[in-house]
Amino acid sequence: MIEVPGTLATAPTAAPSQEGRLHDARASCGPRLPALVTALRPKQYTKNLIVFAPAIFALHFDTRTALMSGLAFAAFCAVSSATYLVNDSVDVQADRKHPVKRFRPIAAGRLSVPAALAMAAAMAGLALTAAFLTAPRLGGALVAYLAVQAAYNVRLKREPILDVMCVAFGFVLRALGAGAATGIPLSSWFLLCVALLALYLGIEKRKSELGASGPGGATRSVLRSYTRTWLLRMETVVAASALMSYSLWAAQRTSDHLMLVTVPIVAYVLFRYQMISETASAEAPEVVMLRSPHIVVAVVVWMVAGLTVLLMHGQGASLSFCGAGC
Repeated sequence: MIEVPGTLATAPTAAPSQEGRLHDARASCGPRLPALVTALRPKQYTKNLIVFAPAIFALHFDTRTALMSGLAFAAFCAVSSATYLVNDSVDVQADRKHPVKRFRPIAAGRLSVPAALAMAAAMAGLALTAAFLTAPRLGGALVAYLAVQAAYNVRLKREPILDVMCVAFGFVLRALGAGAATGIPLSSWFLLCVALLALYLGIEKRKSELGASGPGGATRSVLRSYTRTWLLRMETVVAASALMSYSLWAAQRTSDHLMLVTVPIVAYVLFRYQMISETASAEAPEVVMLRSPHIVVAVVVWMVAGLTVLLMHGQGASLSFCGAGC
């Protein structure tokens, strides 16, 4: 057999690896609908349901309020999905080395980075345009939310304490956006409850993640800065503060303080979630809320009890059925 000079030297660099060809082939297929839907993370949309809280607790059930609450919900779903797409595009190489994140559509090559970024820009642009045209202050809340998410993804997600505070502030911005869209005034106690409850869930999530992986094997870099003892101390302070803030909100919500009957239910949910986080299964709050029958039943009972109290007072002089804030 006659060997051609240089053939053996150039052959290894001419053939891409099988894994590389697989990623290129998948990416060249363009954005398939199932992969795109998965990349948008629709399961996370449950976090945006808080935009309906101002209308519910203010007993605003008119058509305009429902439509504007729906707009706020859709807008926050769109911008949150946009941030997920951008974050997954930026972290694609790191995600491919992660035991779980490597299965995400962009990291797995089922959705190309250009297609993901184009969809992110379209969703964010559409949400901001609709918001500023209908309720400019809602648009402002969305811009602030995008700025916080950008800061979180670029740097703050690796900073202890600030990482969970960013998550909590995102919930406050959702509530403020809903209030701006509907024109419903939000009390300071209501916003404080939202912030502290979100901070509590963030701490519980970090505690569960730390318990599942341990500091040395943490897949989230910020976990290396946390210890279980520190998280337990934070949990104690925030849980007590959240329960007290809710109690004070409930006490001033009606003239006879009857809303205080819901405080034990909230305490039960907090403590039950705390118990679940001890088993390292509370890494996704939205999943825990739906899969724990005890929490689901408690939340339903809390909503029924709270709305019953508000409806009772809505027929009297202390509360207007469609005119009170929350």
